[in-house]
Amino acid sequence: MFERRSTSQIMVGKVPVGGGAPISVQSMTTTKTADVEGTLQQIYALAAAGCDIVRCTCNEIEAAEGLAQIVPRSPIPIIADIHHQYKMALAAMEAGVHGLRLNPGNIRKPEHIKAVASEARDRNIPIRIGVNGGSLDPSLYEKYGGLTAAAMVESAMQEIAYFLEVDFNLIKISVKASNVPLMVEAYRMLADATDIPLHLGVTEAGPPPAGLVKATAGISTLLLEGIGDTIRYSLTADPVEEARAGRQLLEALGLRERKNVDLIACPSCGRAEIDVIDVANRAMKAFEDKKLPLQIAVMGCVVNGPGEAREADLGIAAGNKRGHLFVKGRNVAVIPEDEMVEALVEWAEFINEHGTDAAIERADTKLAEREAARDRAQLMDEKGDDANHSAEKIVEIRKTAGH
Repeated sequence: MFERRSTSQIMVGKVPVGGGAPISVQSMTTTKTADVEGTLQQIYALAAAGCDIVRCTCNEIEAAEGLAQIVPRSPIPIIADIHHQYKMALAAMEAGVHGLRLNPGNIRKPEHIKAVASEARDRNIPIRIGVNGGSLDPSLYEKYGGLTAAAMVESAMQEIAYFLEVDFNLIKISVKASNVPLMVEAYRMLADATDIPLHLGVTEAGPPPAGLVKATAGISTLLLEGIGDTIRYSLTADPVEEARAGRQLLEALGLRERKNVDLIACPSCGRAEIDVIDVANRAMKAFEDKKLPLQIAVMGCVVNGPGEAREADLGIAAGNKRGHLFVKGRNVAVIPEDEMVEALVEWAEFINEHGTDAAIERADTKLAEREAARDRAQLMDEKGDDANHSAEKIVEIRKTAGH
């Protein structure tokens, strides 16, 4: 087995990056971030496909306001992708994101870079320095006579210097290019220059199958040399394909273990009717010895749970002290709260043997959906449609962004 490069470690939400942690898989949503429900559905589909961290664009105030509603409901950490406006980075942090991605070629004024880094330092939020061969600072093009590995590495090191001036060191770096040999050379140079965790990717790899081949050529070459702490396939395709490809590559290289049940759980937000973490942990223990290649979701409430996790084979959402079991987003049964884990196991074994269609057919879906609707309405009456107090954050976001 090849030896991985030794790096410092940062935390993106609850996901460790670098320092010997498992290599994580990332992707990026393709929805408008202001479309909260559409974005959350895509995030849950990504989580079910093996994505550990997801990036959402934050290019306007409406996107930042969307993030304030998305973050408390996301099952995985959210990184805000910042374009040209440094105030959008400040607004995204106000929204509660778990990390930022800044492109040095887009935000160039040192005072703006330092303002973002200072705020991130105070909030303990990591930043990825995302150097991209297609948007390098023109002065570096001129200095190096075009796009070179050395130019990309210098861009990253300049940004690090700005961060260190304000005592900010929660950093990871990428130096992506669409040319695979150039990308590999740049990462090798960067690995020799710093012990900061590295995010690997071939930018604009294109559609499958050619895009898959291109991205795999670059990412796997570096991983086999022990370089890389988190990865993303940048494909012209459904982002779920990116997550699956990343996970499959790590498994093929022996860098992540194959799992049987793939369990996803929502965070314990303001509307949660159960201790989501406790139920998820008990479910994982119940499934640990079973060979069931299924995706199973544990959701805190029935208001959004079945819809958000509809890509899962099976799931359960809480409401009115009972569990609402769903298969591929369809409500199929109502379970007493103290029997939720046992019901998950029984239905999972049935689905593994007979399939999801047979599971739906055996259920009284009309009764299950009627009961879920009743509990959903009761929860909305009790806690309203802003159980996570996003409106309060939106007020602060608008102040931060100068709106």
